[in-house]
Amino acid sequence: MAARIAVVYYSSTGTVHQLAAAVAEGAEKAGAEVRLRRVAELAPDAAIDGNPAWREHVDTVAGQVEVATLDDLTWADAYAFGSPTRFGNVSSQLKQFLDSTGGLWQQGAFQDKPFTGFTSAHNLHGGNESTLLALYNTAHHWGSLIVSPGFTDPVVYGAGGNPYGTVHASGTGPVGDSALDAARYQGERLAKITARLNGPAA
Repeated sequence: MAARIAVVYYSSTGTVHQLAAAVAEGAEKAGAEVRLRRVAELAPDAAIDGNPAWREHVDTVAGQVEVATLDDLTWADAYAFGSPTRFGNVSSQLKQFLDSTGGLWQQGAFQDKPFTGFTSAHNLHGGNESTLLALYNTAHHWGSLIVSPGFTDPVVYGAGGNPYGTVHASGTGPVGDSALDAARYQGERLAKITARLNGPAA
């Protein structure tokens, strides 16, 4: 049975957006139905306007990517969440969305559903791993099943060898093919494992 994957992310200047799109592409390649969604921007215009790349990205995705809703989570069989690192933690924008899921959590909506994460920091060691581990705390509370890429394919090594999830150090330049390939693989792996858990179509 084809998996239904919700790829939900926050991105300020576009790096995590590119990773999210690659994760979605990989999941679709594996036969999944995918909803690519961004969470709402919470920062004031004054802050956004202070960074031209931030303003450009906000304006660009406004008409391209729908804002995530709780319905997207109830629809999905599995989740891929992406966030830039903020002091080694999840961005407030994504965290606010996750904090709104209490009702669904109480209903058991997330139990036994696969969950994976991806992130970006300015520096290679700027909090990427701690951000993913912090994000996975939500999966533990939800009762979800963490599906990290691990060291299960050479593309993981090519993108820096992070077994927790795909990352990109934005200070090194634009997102390159190695990170995008790793993100596609992560989405494909999530979709295949989810389809296996769903079992054969009736």
